Amino acid sequence: MEKLTIHILLVEDSASDAHLLRRIFLHADQEQWQMLHVERLSEAIDVSRENSASTLESSRMMSRRQRRFDLVLLDLSLPDSIGLDTLKEFRAAVPDIPVVVLTGLDDEDLALQALAEGAQDYLVKDQMTIQRLVRAIRYAIERSEILNQLRESEERTRQALAKEQELNELKSNFVAMVSHEFRTPMTTIRTAVDIIEYNSDKLTDGRKTKYFDRIQNAINQMLHLLDEILFLSKTEAAKLEYKPTLLNLENFCNELTDILQVNAGSQHSIIFTFQGESTQAKMDEDLLNCILTNLISNAIKYSPPNSTIWFDLICKDRLATFQVKDQGMGIPVKDQSHLFQTFYRASNVGVIQGTGLGLTIVKKCVELHGGHIQLESEQGIGTTVIVTLPLQ
Repeated sequence: MEKLTIHILLVEDSASDAHLLRRIFLHADQEQWQMLHVERLSEAIDVSRENSASTLESSRMMSRRQRRFDLVLLDLSLPDSIGLDTLKEFRAAVPDIPVVVLTGLDDEDLALQALAEGAQDYLVKDQMTIQRLVRAIRYAIERSEILNQLRESEERTRQALAKEQELNELKSNFVAMVSHEFRTPMTTIRTAVDIIEYNSDKLTDGRKTKYFDRIQNAINQMLHLLDEILFLSKTEAAKLEYKPTLLNLENFCNELTDILQVNAGSQHSIIFTFQGESTQAKMDEDLLNCILTNLISNAIKYSPPNSTIWFDLICKDRLATFQVKDQGMGIPVKDQSHLFQTFYRASNVGVIQGTGLGLTIVKKCVELHGGHIQLESEQGIGTTVIVTLPLQ
């Protein structure tokens, strides 16, 4: 089995003690040793951090292979630090490298305090032997590795519990949302059916048509909710695929505007404008339709009657920028950073129906295109949503 080289940092201001330790390492042929000697605590912290900082950015736990040093032999009495403060300061600056304390004092209380502050062992210089030093170093490294593994296991467990808690919360929110959103259309259907069933002979054809329309609208509302749930489940299961095709964006947006204007009726005006030279793009038509339909439908839903929705497309610098602007109620500042979270709805929506899924779905569709989305809103003034997607 290949032996790993043990890299040791010796922090010792006594030249004679450092020389003695070097001689001990030369005779300790059980392992391959490499030692760097510094005389000040500040130097020890600097050289230990050189290879640690970038790694700690990505993970708090570092393996032996990732650290520059496997162990630090730390004298407590240095030119720039004295006593236990030396250990405390080093551990605070470099918490990931195991430390064995070196001292000239055979003081049991001091030894216990050093262990309590995070040292792996405590060696008195006058009592040091080759066997004792080698054993202390080996055990210190092994204990440090075990401790790191325990911490990593604890972190994984904590993350798993947090994920489970998040999923349970999502499930609870999902059940509550579905129950609420299905109750209204189901009540509408049941009421309309009861009226038609028990008063059919008294209803005019016009009244019957009215109730049938209510039933149809309620069914469409539930189907829309089911479509949103199925769409979101595909994205969560990573089953939603990005299938780009060639599109003429100007024509696509004109046709979509016409459809949505028919649905909006005379209560709202949707004004589409285009700027740019080329409208040819390679995008997923279904996902793009989902993005724009959700944004324009939201603008209509949260705007007062007889208001205007501006829908702009700008094709420039290999990017397509879609902008949807309304004159609606606007979104409170405290809610704006949470709007893309699943089931989240602004605090001022009142009785306006919604699931809190639309913007979550929009964001996922935008990300599948490699684009980004931003939102600007002011209460009582309106909301502008800007989606930028690469043309190709």
